[in-house]
This record gives sequence, structure tokens and C-alpha cells, in this order.
Amino acid sequence: TLRNEGYEAIIINNNPETVSTDFSISDKLYFEPLTTEDVMHVIELEKPLGVIVQFGGQTAINLADSLVEHGVKILGTSLEDIDRAEDRHEFEEMLHKLDIPQPKGETATTVEEALVIANKIGYPVLVRPSYVLGGRAMEIVHNDDDLKVYMATAVQEISHDAPILVDKYIVGKELEIDAIADGENVYIPGVMEHIERAGVHSGDSISVYPTQTISQKAKDTIIDYGERIGKGFHFIGLYNIQFIVDKDDKVYVLEVNPRSSRTVPFLSKITGVPMASIATKAIMGETLIDQGITPGYLPDDPNRVFVKAPVFSFAKLRGVDTVLGPEMKSTGEALGSDISLEKALYKALVASGIQVPTHGNVLLTIADEDKEDALSLAKRFASIGYGLYATKGTAQFLRDHGLFVHEVDKIEEGSDNSVVDIIREGKVNFVINTMSQKNKNSRADGFLIRRVSAENSISCMTSLDTAAILLKVLESLSFSMVSMNEMGK
Repeated sequence: TLRNEGYEAIIINNNPETVSTDFSISDKLYFEPLTTEDVMHVIELEKPLGVIVQFGGQTAINLADSLVEHGVKILGTSLEDIDRAEDRHEFEEMLHKLDIPQPKGETATTVEEALVIANKIGYPVLVRPSYVLGGRAMEIVHNDDDLKVYMATAVQEISHDAPILVDKYIVGKELEIDAIADGENVYIPGVMEHIERAGVHSGDSISVYPTQTISQKAKDTIIDYGERIGKGFHFIGLYNIQFIVDKDDKVYVLEVNPRSSRTVPFLSKITGVPMASIATKAIMGETLIDQGITPGYLPDDPNRVFVKAPVFSFAKLRGVDTVLGPEMKSTGEALGSDISLEKALYKALVASGIQVPTHGNVLLTIADEDKEDALSLAKRFASIGYGLYATKGTAQFLRDHGLFVHEVDKIEEGSDNSVVDIIREGKVNFVINTMSQKNKNSRADGFLIRRVSAENSISCMTSLDTAAILLKVLESLSFSMVSMNEMGK
């Protein structure tokens, strides 16, 4: 876009994976580390009109401060407005001014402060350092002891420059938007809904467009907040907002990223809106109206459903726990589209490397606090002909509710019918494993179960939401198979 607008476009990139494409689209490509010193060498040599940081993710956004100190002009959203979105106190103040709710929370620089805040707002809390990349060192904490461990281990350096954010963890549906602003007006091409409830990093959750389960009222509120934030923060170019809708249909803003996010290519592709191009023109001073774009929300396509499924490399990355949480673990994504959610999901899951057999067995090893929720899933698996395997506690619970279950031994029992043997021998097609927040021993067992699943290419789901949506796909496949057989007869 910059070249089409008559500028010389220079890219500085530290990622060897994308260098091959950057080479053909830019006038010059510098393959350098993204540090102030290295970037300044290029700037001193090239003397550019300015620098665009919002397409470089959090790494580039974190450079904005020191570049401005060196007299470099940031194009698009200004440093003041970037800081307003990234600095906790300024962000809260701005949302308060715009009358937009967010989960209760405060910042801490010591363990004592963090404990006081957590007890004031009530557990569970989401703790994370400010200015971090990909949800790194972010965790949901359920009690004082876990918070002390987190403060001691997850974050080596707690400083006044980057304090710890302690937020109330709200259970609910997570949604996100990518939007473009020109300083005055806002354009929102779509709202995406996450399958996994809040607490799983947005890069690791299955994302669906258009939204499937939220009310029109909640969606209108999301669009309204998105527009208010774009105008209130004076964003110029791309920005991303993550929301949560609780059980009472109340919408909260989780975070605002004053930059392009990983969902921009997904949203651009499915809506046909060239978001990066429109944002670049806005950065260079061409308003949305000058570009012929009507500000506001682009109506959804009612005839298609699009699903973004994460791709993981757990089999290759030995020693990585596959449990999904606030820290991002996916290494790619796949896209599926069709006329229904189930069909689109099926395509996305298969494209992401998950096998979806219409019959087989499922292994359930479920934390006590999740057993009630898991019961309906087990019943649905059984009703489509899947065999059920479960560890002792889960097996007993399912039997008490009238289900036939093959019981398997826990790892420490040392038998040849242990949960790990069952997975290694390929007796199950799926593993559903949820982690207890109370029982530390189950965490160690869970890690081994998840690792063995990954190393034997068996899908292991650590979120009941993911399992529920997979079941929807299996049910739709099973019923279509049944109807095909009936037609054959």
C-alpha cells in the first residue's frame, strides 16, 4: 500500500520465517534484531519520514517509547495514545471517562500488595505482568498460596515500570473485534466469538464468525464500545479489543491492543475487507470517508460460517504442557468455512491436524469441580456409539449416573492398564483431561497424560468447551452417516 501511495517502503524484520515474502513486497528489507540500537542504525542511514510500529505486534509497540526519545516520528496512533491503552492507570481512567465497564483490578509491585488486592476483589484472579507478549507469565490464580508461588516464580523482575496486574477473573463468553480508525471515525468489519470461555489465550481458542450464541443486545454493545474506544483513544490505523460477556449479558472490556492482531488476516480474508491496506492509508492521512468507506459495522454474511482453529506443535515440542490457559501455545492456525457451524468446524479441525473419527473411544479424566459439566458430554459421547474409558473417580461418578464405563488405573498404581498405557496402545481416539485447582498430585498426572497424548498424535482437550464443540461435529457426522445408511437400505 505504501508503494502504491508513492512512498519507498522499508521493512525491518527479525523473523526469518517471513523474510521470503517481505523481500518481494518492500523496496528494502533489513533483517535485524528488533532492538532500539539496531532499528536506530537503519533510521540514521535511511532518514525516513516516520516509522509504523502497529504491524509488528507487541515487540514493535514496546519500541515506540525509546524511538520517540531518539526523535523518531511514529506514524499512526501516537505514543501518548499507545501508552493510554497500555498503561493500567491511564487505561482505567479512559474507560471510566467513556463509561465502559471492565473487570475490577489493580496493579501491584510487591507480593504483599498483590495479596491485598486479590483478597479485596475476590478469587479467582487473573495475574499478569504489564507490557507482555502472547500472554506470557499470565495465570489464573485461586488462592493466596498459589499467588505467592506465582509472584516468586513466574515473574523474576517486578518493577515499577512494569508492575503486575491483578484482575477479577469473570467466567463468560470471550469475543473480539479488529477495527480501523482514522482519528475521527471507526470501521468494524466483524465480531468474532471464541468457543473456549475466557481464560484461554485468544490465539489458542477456536474463533467463529459471525457470532453464534450471544444476544443481539450484547453484540450491539460490543460494537458501540468498539467505536467509543476508537474515537476516545484517538486511534489511527488498526486496533484490537477483547471483550467478555457474562451470564447476565453484561459486556466488559478485557483489553485493548493499539495495534494489528493475529486475527486481522482471518477477518480480512472472510469479510473481503483489505484491513491492512485501509489502515495504512489512514495512517498516511487518508480518512475512511476519503477512501469511500462508510464508518460503522459491516453487516455479517448470514449464509456462511467461518472457523479459525489453532494448530499446535506439541508432538515436536517435547516437555511443553499442552494444557490451554492464558499463555499462548499454538504455532499456527487453520480456516474452515461452510453453511453451518458444524461443517465449518469439521473442516477447520481436520485442516489443523485433528482426526475426527465417527466412532471409537474417549478417555475422561476429570477434576472433581468439572464432573457435573462433563456428565452431559459423556452421555452425548455414549449416545453416538463412543466407548467410554475413565480413571477411578470419574468412572465411579459416570456409573452412578447410569453409564457403562471401562475403568483404567491411575499412573501411580503401576499396572499395565494405566491411563498412559491405554493412550500409547491407541485404544482411545480422544482424551478429555481437566485440571484440579485444589489437588497438586493430579496436576503432575495430568501433565504426563497430556504429553503422552501429544506424542501419540491423540487429541487431548483440556477445556470442556472444546470437547462440547467437537461433540457437535461428531453428532452431525454421525447423523449424516445414519441417514446415508438409511438411504442405502
